[in-house]
Amino acid sequence: MMLKHGLAAFAVAGMGGLLVAGTTPLGAQAVAKRTDPAMMAAIAAPERSAANRARDKYRHPAQTLAFFGVTPGQTVVEFQPGGGWYTEILAPMLSARGHYIGLTGQKGQEGLTKLLAGGGTRYKGATAAALDVAAGTSTVPDGSVDTVLTFRNVHNLIMQGGQAAPNAFKAFHRMLKPGGTLGVVDHRLPEGMDSAAEMKSGYLKRSTIVKLAQDAGFRLAGESKVNANPRDTHAWPDGVWTLPPTLRLGDTDRARYVAIGESDRMTLRFVKAK
Repeated sequence: MMLKHGLAAFAVAGMGGLLVAGTTPLGAQAVAKRTDPAMMAAIAAPERSAANRARDKYRHPAQTLAFFGVTPGQTVVEFQPGGGWYTEILAPMLSARGHYIGLTGQKGQEGLTKLLAGGGTRYKGATAAALDVAAGTSTVPDGSVDTVLTFRNVHNLIMQGGQAAPNAFKAFHRMLKPGGTLGVVDHRLPEGMDSAAEMKSGYLKRSTIVKLAQDAGFRLAGESKVNANPRDTHAWPDGVWTLPPTLRLGDTDRARYVAIGESDRMTLRFVKAK
């Protein structure tokens, strides 16, 4: 399939199966074959917190990581791991044959070090790295990484303003090997809505992320609807933080927001040209 005007063929993943560009829909058994046993073991591990497990129905870790092509032998960078929701899966999964690298700004290094130390032997081999968004540089060696993942972080870069977002994407591009993957999940703002919302709501337009990636030298290779939520109308009093898990409005309309669930998210896979 030919690409035109920056748009790529769709790869759609859902509860009923996975549709990859140029193929017919795959059934549940075929989807399962795309997930590595080490990944499934990490997701099912009893060490995962109950709070994190409760969010699997919104974050779909097995389908998402399979879509991004993550395997246990890779070197994987996770940008801004935060509280470690995906770290709890990725670090154990990569501990035997791969390498997990958590990447934060300089101010986040202390928290990241504590996060990785808290995983004990389950996080064996996991390391921390720093990103300077002002300079667009990182401590990750150029051309050394198979996959870079960022989950619900690009909107923070956008809200920083300036060159934070472009510089971060350029740094991702440099650290990846030729043919490496950049996987992005973020809150989706419909293209017809006011772009000004990107600076305060936590939602981003697909076109904004695609342009950032393409300007940095990436090619859009596919996208998935696995993390989409059609119940999300994208226009809330306190932006995306109105919805779970933050529920910033407290008890105000709490039952309504809990029923909607977590935000509508886009899942985009980019590739560094060989």
